Amino acid sequence: MVIKWRNWALPVAAATLVLLAVTGCESTPGAPAAEPTAGPSMSAARSVARACAKPAAGPAKAPAGAVTVDPAVVGDLAAKTKSNPPNTTFWLRPGKHRLDPDRYAQVIPKKGNRYLGAPGAVLDGRKKNQYAFGGTARDVTIRHLTVQRFVAPPDEGVVNHDSADGWVIEHATIQDNSGAGLMAGARQRVRASCLRDNGQYGMNAYKAKGRISGLVVEGNEIVGNNTGDWERRREGCGCTGGVKFWAVNGADVRGNWVHDNRGTGLWADTNNNDFRIENNVLEDNDGAALIYETSYNAVIRKNTIRRNNWVEGRREADRGDNFPYATVYLSESGGEPRIKARTDKIEIYRNVLENNWSGITLWENADRFCNSPANTSSGNCTLLVRHTDSCAKPAIAKPPLYADCRWKTQRVDIHDNRFVLDTSVVKCTVKCDRMAVLANYGTYPDWSPYQGEGVAEEITHKQHNRWHDNVYLGPWQFVAHDPSRVLEFGQWQGTPYQQDAGSTLRAQDGG
Repeated sequence: MVIKWRNWALPVAAATLVLLAVTGCESTPGAPAAEPTAGPSMSAARSVARACAKPAAGPAKAPAGAVTVDPAVVGDLAAKTKSNPPNTTFWLRPGKHRLDPDRYAQVIPKKGNRYLGAPGAVLDGRKKNQYAFGGTARDVTIRHLTVQRFVAPPDEGVVNHDSADGWVIEHATIQDNSGAGLMAGARQRVRASCLRDNGQYGMNAYKAKGRISGLVVEGNEIVGNNTGDWERRREGCGCTGGVKFWAVNGADVRGNWVHDNRGTGLWADTNNNDFRIENNVLEDNDGAALIYETSYNAVIRKNTIRRNNWVEGRREADRGDNFPYATVYLSESGGEPRIKARTDKIEIYRNVLENNWSGITLWENADRFCNSPANTSSGNCTLLVRHTDSCAKPAIAKPPLYADCRWKTQRVDIHDNRFVLDTSVVKCTVKCDRMAVLANYGTYPDWSPYQGEGVAEEITHKQHNRWHDNVYLGPWQFVAHDPSRVLEFGQWQGTPYQQDAGSTLRAQDGG
């Protein structure tokens, strides 16, 4: 869903930020830097998942009992899938396999089927077929197979088109397709695969009926996706990303190399919960490395994040927009103890962020809440409210709905990270150096109980958002309450903000 980034036309009153339970010594600019206790090393960053350049080879001979699929016979894979029982293993010989020329021709697996590609096995849609693998069969496995040149419509996917549960995608290359290379179902495992140069998403983790749970995305290379540049074709659609997650309850995203995507690298949007995003390398994406939007409870740790958001951040700055467009962007997202997860907050720690366009922004749109016409996640309510239409006057103005109808940026704990900025590398002079916590002045709709300064006051005073024990190298600045309030490090640490206790800044050391 589209992000409602800002609403600055109306005046925003001043507010202070009161930090709850601050402990430790306050550092001053120029003090010796205490390094984070741990974090991703440069050697770890270099040993990323290079699944595209060096794909693992499949079996050179058919496994015992496998059905052999002949690339010389058009439609052989779909036909043999149809004629064999569930739990059959298919071995695709080397060569270019083709489906029947009808655009809806596709493979409809049966429960437990396994598809293994020999070295050089390719399933080619020839820019004629829309889908490669569809249907609702569970526990399907695809390994060592290249799937390319299918033309799925926007928002639809080529592999696991119908978001069936329990699929395993390993050592696969899914490339040069329209739409999404891959959809996702519950308990899906995507490992050591190359998701490359797909038209909209590398993977679209969306399920039309029911929620996705137990998703694992591990050791993949996710590169060059959104070749169709959909954010320009549908302005503000929020419909792109290396990977997009929708209403996923429980995901482990680890050890991936997410780079050079047009737009955002990883984007969790609308009622996701219980994510662990760790040990990834996120670099050179045109937009943010990571967006976590209208979602809950996550751990973001030990990631290497560098050179992201140069294109989109610079574009907005050149337009004169002073919103702190960030490389890690939390929009109406926070920790919520009432929603079951492995954590009850959003914790961002032991990451290295180097030469990105700005750092971390915590944002909340006062006009975006359940049942508001301004909620771009239309039809969705928070996970704390059962019926959308209950978020209406007069009940919404009183507890519990006053709190529960809003997606809150709250309980965010940012600590033991290393933030490096060399403006000569980023090639910027202004607006690329921000760390921020802010909200807009509520204006809409006319029955909203969140008009005025209320949300800005809460995100800055009462919602337990906290930076501490970080290391800053380079000329960082800090934004509190609204984009016009740009603070130096001493102001950010001092009264009334009292942020970044135990942190240090060396402004001259970014290079």
